[in-house]
Amino acid sequence: MSQTARTWPEGSARPLSEAYDTALLDLDGVVYAGGHAIAHAVESLGAARSGGMHLAYVTNNALRTPEAVAAHLTELGIPAEGPDVITSAQAVARLISEKVPAGARVLVVGGEGLRVALRERGLVPVESADDDPVAVVQGYGGAELSWGRFAEASYAVARGVPWFASNTDLTIPSARGIAPGNGAAVEVVRIATGAEPQVAGKPLPPMHRETILRTGAERPLVVGDRLDTDIEGAFNGGVDSLLVLTGVTDGARLLAAPPQHRPTYVDADLRGLLTGQPEVSAVDDGFRCGGWTATAGSERLELEGEGEAMDGLRALCAAAWTAAGDGSCELEGGKALARLGL
Repeated sequence: MSQTARTWPEGSARPLSEAYDTALLDLDGVVYAGGHAIAHAVESLGAARSGGMHLAYVTNNALRTPEAVAAHLTELGIPAEGPDVITSAQAVARLISEKVPAGARVLVVGGEGLRVALRERGLVPVESADDDPVAVVQGYGGAELSWGRFAEASYAVARGVPWFASNTDLTIPSARGIAPGNGAAVEVVRIATGAEPQVAGKPLPPMHRETILRTGAERPLVVGDRLDTDIEGAFNGGVDSLLVLTGVTDGARLLAAPPQHRPTYVDADLRGLLTGQPEVSAVDDGFRCGGWTATAGSERLELEGEGEAMDGLRALCAAAWTAAGDGSCELEGGKALARLGL
């Protein structure tokens, strides 16, 4: 089924770790939350890697360097090295380097990950709008990023200096809950200047290009928890995707997904890499997966049967997405999801 015509999650007779050569894994909400690994992530990734799947970690978070991220993964029990990590800082640094001269000064509003990525491209990070930057780049800077940094960006952008953003995710998962992301910080500068940044991160093409250039993946599978970055990024890149429900997306958001936010596969967590995916089939009275049958009524989604919760969710996706067509399903699905404990 093509990306543009997807009306229900696909099945796979083979484990996904065998059907795809490379997993392009989001980090926050997929592999870890804050400083802790998400349940089943360590053992699932270890088994996928042992089976021959290449693991690459693709994050819109521009704060840390790839080496720092790899060290954190290793501490969690997921052996990784710097080249295994691709960040939006790297994607935006390449984008800037293609538009400005080598050795140009770039005003940085963000963390060390941005500075290292810029130097890798032969650019010079600076701190002030008065340092004659030829570009401004903004990335997630963590809780310690001061308000004065936004002012420096605003001064430069208001003078006509081209403005770039690593990503525009409004939120970021943390161990304590959902926190403001780089997109919220970008809004501060947008409000002050009225300008629009050029954005590199997921779901936009510069991030996908950076990932493919660095991994050499031939049959990649994007694995993420966000519909508007991970899954839309896979859609834009024309590659398959696996949504896991360990981060920001819940069942209601999934059922309402428009075409560009509909994943190829859906599973509870990263154990889904190690298994096949059950088929969803159209039947006279709706859509069936496992022991569940889902139908779309005039006002709500209905679910009958019993079995694995994920099978019920896949059947509901088929009913909701088919009813919605090229739009977003507005049928009430809360009662059906409650039956699944979702």
